[in-house]
Amino acid sequence: MPWPTRRYARRVARFAYALDLVDDDAAIAAYEEHHRRIWPEVAKALREVGITEMNIYRSGSRLFMVFEAKAGFDPDVEFARYASMPRIDEWEQLMKSNQRVVPAAANGEWWSRMRMIFALSDQPK
Repeated sequence: MPWPTRRYARRVARFAYALDLVDDDAAIAAYEEHHRRIWPEVAKALREVGITEMNIYRSGSRLFMVFEAKAGFDPDVEFARYASMPRIDEWEQLMKSNQRVVPAAANGEWWSRMRMIFALSDQPK
């Protein structure tokens, strides 16, 4: 069951996920290099499934990904569609060679979906 997501006035949904990298300087450098020049098919596929913005941050070997998508975006449906697009499996296998699930990941989960616990916009002004 998906966690609730915050809906914004501009009709987007925001999602956050965590993942670990292999704790190896060379592997981390290679992972970052791949993301400086992602394959055009990957960017195209992400946009086609409705993702409008995506950022990945790193602290040590921990990754944090946040993305915005069209209103009504269902990660289970859209990421299954993304996975079926040209070259995506090849890209994902290359990325997974340097990735590890976080300890809190649910059974079978790769990128672990994070639950929002605070929003400044919910606080009194």
